[in-house]
Amino acid sequence: MAFIPHTEADVAAMLAAIGAARIEDLFDEIPPELRVAALAGMPAALNEMEVGRLMSERARSDGTALCFLGAGAYEHHIPAAVWAIATRGEFYSAYTPYQAEASQGTLQVIYEFQTMIARLTGMEVANASMYDGASASAEAALMAVRANRRSRAARILVPSTLHPHYRRVALATAANQGLRFEELAYCSVEGIVRPASLASYEGHDVTALVIQQPNFFGRLEDVDALTDWAHAHGALVVAVVNPTSLALLKPPGAWGARGADIAVGEGQPLGVPLSSGGPYLGFMATRTEYVRQMPGRIVGRTLDSAGRTGFTLTLQAREQHIRRARATSNICTNQGLLVTAATIYLALMGPQGLERTAAACHARTRELLAALTRVPGVRLAFAGAHFHEAVLQLDRPVAPVLRALARAGILGGLDLSAYYPELGHALLVCATETRTTADIDRYRAALGEALQGARAA
Repeated sequence: MAFIPHTEADVAAMLAAIGAARIEDLFDEIPPELRVAALAGMPAALNEMEVGRLMSERARSDGTALCFLGAGAYEHHIPAAVWAIATRGEFYSAYTPYQAEASQGTLQVIYEFQTMIARLTGMEVANASMYDGASASAEAALMAVRANRRSRAARILVPSTLHPHYRRVALATAANQGLRFEELAYCSVEGIVRPASLASYEGHDVTALVIQQPNFFGRLEDVDALTDWAHAHGALVVAVVNPTSLALLKPPGAWGARGADIAVGEGQPLGVPLSSGGPYLGFMATRTEYVRQMPGRIVGRTLDSAGRTGFTLTLQAREQHIRRARATSNICTNQGLLVTAATIYLALMGPQGLERTAAACHARTRELLAALTRVPGVRLAFAGAHFHEAVLQLDRPVAPVLRALARAGILGGLDLSAYYPELGHALLVCATETRTTADIDRYRAALGEALQGARAA
C-alpha cells in the first residue's frame, strides 16, 4: 500500500499555512445536501498492520475465477518486470508537459511505442495512443471523413461483426457531427461479411469501410477482398485489429493491393491487466499522407544543436485540439502510464515472444472448442478460421448456464442474446495462453453438469 508520511502535526501545520481550521474546510464549496455523512461498510480507522490484514482477508474471500471471457479484453500473462518498471517514480509520475522537450524520457518511451505499433500494424506512422479501442475507432471514422477529400457523403460502412460497444461509441462520438453509420449484415452461416454483399453500394459515395480482424465472433474476415473493394470504389479502409493476433495474421498495412488506410485497436492485451474494465489504451496508425489528419499527439526524433538525439512533439500544435467543432480531436492527451507498460511488454516479448503467445492462444482455443462441442447440447455456431474466440450455440438460454458456471468458479463467456438475438442461445468463449488443459477439462465438466442440471429441472 502507499506510504503517507504526514503526521497530525504536519497536517495541522499545512492547514495553518493556508488558513484552514480542518481538512473538511477544503471542501466547503460542496453543498451539504450532496455530501455523504458516512460510507456503509467502512470500518473505523485502522493502523497499517490492521489495514493490511483486512485487505488480505477480503482479497482471499473474492477468490479468482477461471476466466474464459474475452470480447475485447483478455487475460494474458504479464511478465513481472512490466509493472515493476512502469511503476517506478520516473514513469509513474511523469507527464508530458506542453513544452515537452523538458521530458525526454517520457517522450522517448512514447516514440518507441509509436515505432512498435507502426511495425506491428505495417503502417507508416502511429500516434501516442488514445483512451481505448472503442474511442480510437470512433476517432478513426472522423479522421477518414477528413482524409477522404473525394467523398462528400461522410458515409461509413460498419459491419455488424464489429464489437457492439465500438459501434455504440462511434455513434455517440460522431453521429451528431454529420457522419452516417450504416451497418453491413454478416453471413449467418460463416459469421463474416461476404465481399459480394457490398455490391449494392457500388456507384454510391462511400467514405470509409470499417473491417475488424478478427471480428467480434473471433472469425477471420476476407480482408484482402474487402480492402480492394473499398479502394476500387473510392473509400478508405479503417482496420480494427487485435495487437496480439498481428504476430500471426497479415498486418493491416498489407491488406489487399494497397493496405488499409487507418489501423486502430485496443492495447490492453499488451501488458495491461483486466482491472475490472480499465484504464486501457487505444492505438492508431496510418499512412504518412494522412498524418496531418490523425488525432492525438505525435512524438518525433531529431538532433539538437550539438548533434545529440532528442525527442519532441511534432507536426501538431496543442491548440488544434481545442477548436471546438473544427478540432482535429477532442482527445488531447495520451494514456502515458499504459503506453509505458505496453512498450515495456513489447520490448520484453519481442517478435518471437509475441508470436509464441499468439500461437498458444490459437492452440488453446482449438482445444477449448474441441472439448466443449463434445458436451451434449453444445455446437459451434460458425465453422472456419478463428483466432482465440468463437461462438457456441447451446440448446437452452445462456444466462442460467453462466450463473451455474459462476457458482463453480468459472467465468464461462459472454451471453450474446442482447447483442445478436438472431443467433439464439449463443455464447462467446475465449482462451488465451494462460489457460491449461486442466482448466479446459474443468470447464467442460462444469458445463456438462450445468446443462444436465438444467435438463433435469
